[in-house]
Amino acid sequence: MRYVVGYTANARGHDAVHLAVALARNHDASLDLVLVIPEDSPFNAVYPPETGYNDILNEQAQRWLDEGLAQVPADVTARAHIRRGDSEAQTLIEVAVEMGAAALVIGATTGGLLKRFTIGSVASALLHSSPVPVALAPHGYQRTEPITRLSCGFGTRPGADELLDVAVESARDRGLPLRLVSLLALDGGNSPGLADAAWVHAADRLAADQLAAVGGSAAATPEPEIVVAQGRTIEEAVDRLDWEDGEILLIGSSRLAQHRVTFLGSTANRILRALPVPMIVVPRDYSRQSS
Repeated sequence: MRYVVGYTANARGHDAVHLAVALARNHDASLDLVLVIPEDSPFNAVYPPETGYNDILNEQAQRWLDEGLAQVPADVTARAHIRRGDSEAQTLIEVAVEMGAAALVIGATTGGLLKRFTIGSVASALLHSSPVPVALAPHGYQRTEPITRLSCGFGTRPGADELLDVAVESARDRGLPLRLVSLLALDGGNSPGLADAAWVHAADRLAADQLAAVGGSAAATPEPEIVVAQGRTIEEAVDRLDWEDGEILLIGSSRLAQHRVTFLGSTANRILRALPVPMIVVPRDYSRQSS
């Protein structure tokens, strides 16, 4: 299994490396750090490139990548790549598809407070167009120890069952405890009955997954925790939950997403405002590859 890291020579790139290491460590995965530099174009500041310009640019990019590789511990395999492209986001997507990556790992911008998320232009483009899951590290993310718990945001809308299947398989493969989280906001008009409906839906789906696992070669998933958090807003509901330092939240794409493409919906955007742990956004109709 491989994770492609969208690397930049700043805090955002360092956060992405840290999260990628944490993801790789309990799943025997390797990392590919990718630094995108501009293609030669009449619209660039230096065109045509002066003699030696490209050599200087490549040397600087390699030095930056070496700094990124130096942050990867010896027990994690990592490689560095320099790619040229007009669009950083599109180039990262192309690399991730080419390498068969399990996920694209990126960092938030440096404007976030208290390890929360501020989404930059590259992250926004990836979160609305990637055919592979996008893992987003909050600003200031330093943890490199293995992930300790997987949480999954669930509901009863179309696409929820597919996301739950991905969460159950991921937790089973990694040997992680799974927590299913439903966030209900009173400002959205959610009735108290929706909390019960969400809980029952998750429990029924889990029962089906357990039965399938027993009938197959994989062991049944340990009993997940199901939590329904309510608040006056989605942000308040997120704040009311307890989050482990080593936790990561799995969330699905909006119903507006194209087939097998990510699209960060309005609810997920609101979750990001309050979320203190990394988030993975899964493309719509995504089928997880076995590893």
